[in-house]
Amino acid sequence: MYKHSQILQSLVGHASTNPQKAAIIVGSTEVSYADLLLNAQKAARILIDIGIGARQRIVLSAHKDIEFIYLYLGAHILGVTNVIVDAESNEERLRYIEDKTQPTCCFGYQSPKYTSKLFSDLDIDSATPYTESVDILSSDDVAEILFTTGTTGAPKGVCLSYANIYCSADNINHYIQNTKDDVEILGLPICHSFGLGRIRCSILKGATIVILGNFANVRLFFKAIEQYHATGFGVVPAAWAYIRKISGKRIEKYSAQIRYIEIGSAAMSLDTKKEMLEIFPNTRICMHYGLTEASRTCFVEFHDAEHIESIGKPVCDKVVVKIMDDDGNEVPDSEKGELCVKGNMVMLRYLEDKDTAQAFHGEYFRTGDCGYKLADGYIYLLGREKELINVGGKKVSPMEVEDAICALGVGDCICVAIKDPDGIMGELVKCYVLESSTELSFEQIAELLKDKLEHYKQPVCY
Repeated sequence: MYKHSQILQSLVGHASTNPQKAAIIVGSTEVSYADLLLNAQKAARILIDIGIGARQRIVLSAHKDIEFIYLYLGAHILGVTNVIVDAESNEERLRYIEDKTQPTCCFGYQSPKYTSKLFSDLDIDSATPYTESVDILSSDDVAEILFTTGTTGAPKGVCLSYANIYCSADNINHYIQNTKDDVEILGLPICHSFGLGRIRCSILKGATIVILGNFANVRLFFKAIEQYHATGFGVVPAAWAYIRKISGKRIEKYSAQIRYIEIGSAAMSLDTKKEMLEIFPNTRICMHYGLTEASRTCFVEFHDAEHIESIGKPVCDKVVVKIMDDDGNEVPDSEKGELCVKGNMVMLRYLEDKDTAQAFHGEYFRTGDCGYKLADGYIYLLGREKELINVGGKKVSPMEVEDAICALGVGDCICVAIKDPDGIMGELVKCYVLESSTELSFEQIAELLKDKLEHYKQPVCY
């Protein structure tokens, strides 16, 4: 059953062998593995009743509601492609993604152009489970499309197969050494590959994942660690900095309980890494490097002190990273070049052929990141050739912000990254405006941008 999806096969197995075990906990809702499978099958039935079938697309707004997970898995059952969007996306971005993907239906928000359903409109409890298997599907079919921002400022649709998302989760579990006995606290957004990937990792192993809104309420985070006897969590450096700023070293109280931590999406200073080692001397602290197109390419474990400033090595022997020159030739050890990745988790393609055309050197995906590899295989990152600004783990294209400002009636401007003086977000967006090119004041530009850009993309000063 579900031969196209090994994640669904795992879910079926856990629902059979350990049906009452908690799979997902969201707020006061605790869902067992048996109920998770049943409700995913009910969600599949609802999709069929709407008229949605294999290889069609739906847009799913990634609210942290249990209905999101039911629909996400229900779509997988049918072979429907999930287009995942941030629940905080502005209307301009949503319209762009809708027009690029032409969805049969949008879920979790109201689209002015396409058929839409709010999660509250769905009566999943009353639906009849869809228990059949769609035989036309294969593991190479597109399971989901995530949109990212490239150097041109235009979001690109990343097409990931069922095999891609399974292999990524399997690679991660193998490296971090996750087991069915783990209980993970998830405060990350689930619209990106990091947070969504943690859910898949947990389901694959038959573990339990506790979904929090975010890390803003540190007291709630600590309470969840205690209440559910958590053994791990994932975090971006900005969220870790916030936890430390708000609570000091109080998290040290749980150091013996926390077995693993996964960190990613942005750089972390050496001092912060050393501090984490002091707080968690016996915890497996794993930091990944990767992109939406090639999730979790490399890992480094902080207790590997000699290489703690590297991005580590490829996550497993099924992933290869080469440092290449502009012509796609591998450069010698220690020489600078572009990180290029081949592996079982590398995307099938971009949604549009024009984006895919320059994205590969043969079988190797071009990350656009610059670095070098030592003879011992450890890889060091030097910078981002794609010039994206990394705001709290979210990537911002300077050109996207510049275009938004110029569209307001500004003749010329340039956006750059600056270090967050508070040490929370890592980087912030700063924009310089050519004074003679506009009559708008800084305050007016800031106010007008609120409807044009997500909050994290808005410049802190002009």
